[in-house]
Amino acid sequence: MFRRAVSNLLSNALRYTPEAGDITIRITSTAQTTTVAVENTGTDIDAKILPRLFDRFYRADASRAHPDSDGSGLGLAITRAIAEAHGGSVTATSGDGRTCFTLMFPHRGSQPSS
Repeated sequence: MFRRAVSNLLSNALRYTPEAGDITIRITSTAQTTTVAVENTGTDIDAKILPRLFDRFYRADASRAHPDSDGSGLGLAITRAIAEAHGGSVTATSGDGRTCFTLMFPHRGSQPSS
C-alpha cells in the first residue's frame, strides 16, 4: 500500500512537471515519524483548491488538466486513504512554482491512543 501511495504522488509529479522541470523526493525520519515528500516544479495550485485535491473524483482547474492523461481523480483520494489506514496523513502545499505532497507515517508504538 505504501508503494501505491508513493507511486500516485510520483505519477502526478511526472504528469504536471513541465519539460526540463524538477522532481525532488525527500525522505526524513524522526523518533516518532517517517516523512516522504514529493515536490515538483510547475504551475502553482490555487490555495482554495488544495484541500479538495484529496476528494474522490475531484479534478483541479483546467490549466492543470491534461485531457490525454488517464487520471480519474482517484489517485490522491487513494493516497489519503492509505496514509490514514496506517495512522498517517498526506498534505499538499503549492507556491513560487513548486508543489509538494507530503506523506507522514507515525512509527509503530508512537501513534496517539484513541
